[in-house]
Amino acid sequence: MPLRAKVASSVSRTAAALSRAAGRGDGSVIGGWIGLKIDPDLLAHLSSGRAIALVSGTNGKTTTTRLTAAAVGVLGRVATNSFGANMPTGHTSALAKAGSTPYAVLEVDEHYLAQVLEATEPHVVALLNLSRDQLDRAKEVAMMAQLWRAALVRHTDLRVVANADDPMVVWAATPPGDPARGIRPPHVTWFSAGQRWHDDSWVCPECGSTIERSGDLWRCTGCPLRRPEPQWTVEDEGVLDPTGAWHKVSLQLPGKVNLGNAATALAVAAEFGVRPVDAVSRLGIVTSVAGRYAQVNKDGRNIRLLLAKNPASWLEAFDMADEAPTLLSINARDPDGLDTSWLYDVDFAPLRGRQVLITGDRAYDLAVRLDVNDVPFQHVRAFDDAIRSVPPGRLEVIANYTAFQDIRAELDRVN
Repeated sequence: MPLRAKVASSVSRTAAALSRAAGRGDGSVIGGWIGLKIDPDLLAHLSSGRAIALVSGTNGKTTTTRLTAAAVGVLGRVATNSFGANMPTGHTSALAKAGSTPYAVLEVDEHYLAQVLEATEPHVVALLNLSRDQLDRAKEVAMMAQLWRAALVRHTDLRVVANADDPMVVWAATPPGDPARGIRPPHVTWFSAGQRWHDDSWVCPECGSTIERSGDLWRCTGCPLRRPEPQWTVEDEGVLDPTGAWHKVSLQLPGKVNLGNAATALAVAAEFGVRPVDAVSRLGIVTSVAGRYAQVNKDGRNIRLLLAKNPASWLEAFDMADEAPTLLSINARDPDGLDTSWLYDVDFAPLRGRQVLITGDRAYDLAVRLDVNDVPFQHVRAFDDAIRSVPPGRLEVIANYTAFQDIRAELDRVN
């Protein structure tokens, strides 16, 4: 690297280490921020010489990134932003901290995908899904798909692993080529993990006609856009690869959605030449991801943490949670988005019949929503009050981003 980049990288590592030592966080943002101030091209310099995979989408990025890093680890050391800092500052900090590695797997916020594609020149990008998120500041879903599509057409050698079940992702991943200018569409490998949330993809992003669904299949009623044939699919408790071979997947992470994340990880790793039979056993070593799915025993209660930040992820969280007392916590701070109207897009009916407790800065907003959904609840002012309010045994905790981090901090930043 140029001298300026070497200095910036060294300062980045030092700043991150000081942040951790001071108990101010894991240093995954401040280190990259300072490094990029010294050398604005530091991310590009740190990416050079590495085979890189990017993972982006509205939901599942952090977990899929962790699973993919485990799978690619068959080949050698892998740099990754394992704590979920998914903007260029986080990528820079992660690569600087890792030092020289042949591979990197980076989670990317969907709004920054175009910028990170330019800086890192990855070998492959995984596109997971697109749904509504942070309504007061995030882009509308079809606009996000358009930005992805425009970014991908500029990277003709890029390999894409994309979700065949999401019409928005399929459209974004298949931009038209321009032979006269030497532009060809990217090479796409399709995976299917099932998609339970459909409310952001009833209208075709190409022509505006209705999307028609029949089981797992979907098609536009007004243009040729339709579900492509997936090469990787979830079947029973395993994954079918492009050869038709079935691989048993034994995860320590709950829910069918994580089986889909595992299928994506195997598909991405295969783009680096990793055989599924070699990678599948490594997926089981992932037990929690930056606190997600972590289980902690406290005062006779087994507490499990589930992160849910938008309607699609709440739907999956209800599927993962056991029939046990459940604490819901909602904040509306800047990282969460300030608008809580999305609560009315969530069907809380699956919580009927269990003990439900609510807390957080916007617990009263949640109270009104649960009342509308005929879900009885108890308001508690603090996490410790919730623990005292439930009998010994399992306590499920479902929280949005900053509420999740508050509870995680009370449990000593469990990872």
